[in-house]
Parts: sequence; structure tokens; C-alpha cells
Amino acid sequence: MKRILSAAALLGSTTLALAHPGHGAETLADGLAHPFGPDHLLAMVAVGLWSAAALPGARRWLGPLTFLAAMSVGALLGVAGVVLPGVEAGIALSVVLFGAMLVMGTRLNAGAGLGLIACAALLHGLAHGAELPAGHSFAAYAAGFLATTSALHLAGLGLGQALRQAKTVVWQLLGSGLGLAGLFMLARV
Repeated sequence: MKRILSAAALLGSTTLALAHPGHGAETLADGLAHPFGPDHLLAMVAVGLWSAAALPGARRWLGPLTFLAAMSVGALLGVAGVVLPGVEAGIALSVVLFGAMLVMGTRLNAGAGLGLIACAALLHGLAHGAELPAGHSFAAYAAGFLATTSALHLAGLGLGQALRQAKTVVWQLLGSGLGLAGLFMLARV
């Protein structure tokens, strides 16, 4: 029960504002702080949770590594000026998607799950890259958001490992709560 309550507290501890508008995107500190917005926080922890629940052994690292690689590509595209309409809505939908992935657990093919993670990560990365003010170096900001993203993935992996033996209903409740949070964020976009 303590694990369930800890997981619920983690998922419920975010603020209502989305991570992107109105924050700095210039320094290492800005990058380190950025993923603590609710859309990123929930998505990053969920990737770790799903990976711990759905991928066997050493393959658990594929979820976070896939996310980091695809997010990096997306960030570089954003810095290069690539713009997609609806990125903020897509990021909110990624939280809904990750909730559904938690509900599905191992019933979702690992390759399909990793593909969905990569698509969501591209959107997160595009948002990161597009935020860089003209004339600023992207390296420090990118190092910050990659470091914090990695830490949040590790937190999700750890929590997922702790909950690995939990009943299916626990995973369904976590996934449903995550999906509802994503829908709430989507309504605010």
C-alpha cells in the first residue's frame, strides 16, 4: 500500500501549468529545471514505469534510451527551425498515450511501445529546441534537460521495479490517473 500511495503522490504532485510557455531556455539551470513541468515530469516517469513493467531484464533501458535519442533529434530539429502545429497538444496527448501504455502493460508489443515512445519524444524535443532564444548556445540548455530527463526516467524505472509484483489493478489505476492528467492538460492547451 505504501508503494501505491507513493506512486499516486508522485503523479499527483505536479502543478497545473504546462512546461513550455514563459520559462528560460538559455542556461544549464534552465535545462535542469525544465522537465519538472507536469507534462514532462509525468511523461518521463511514465516511460520508466512502462519500461520496468513491460520490458525484460536489460531491455528495460530501451524505453529511456529511445526517448533520450528521439528527444535529442527533435530538439535539434526545433533549433533548426522545424515547426509542427499542435506540438503542445501532442505533448499533452503523449501523457494520455503513456497512461494507456501502462494500462496495457505487457499486452503492448515492445517494438510498438518503443515506437510510440520515440514519436512522443520527438514532440517533446521539438518543443525544447524551438524555445531557444536567438543568439544563445543550445549546448548548456540541452545538457540540463537531458540530465533531468535521465534522472526522471531512472525514478520511473525504480518505481516500476518496486511495483513490478503489484497487481494488475495497481498498474491500471496508475495508467488511468496518468491518462486523466493528460486529458486535463490537453483541455488547457
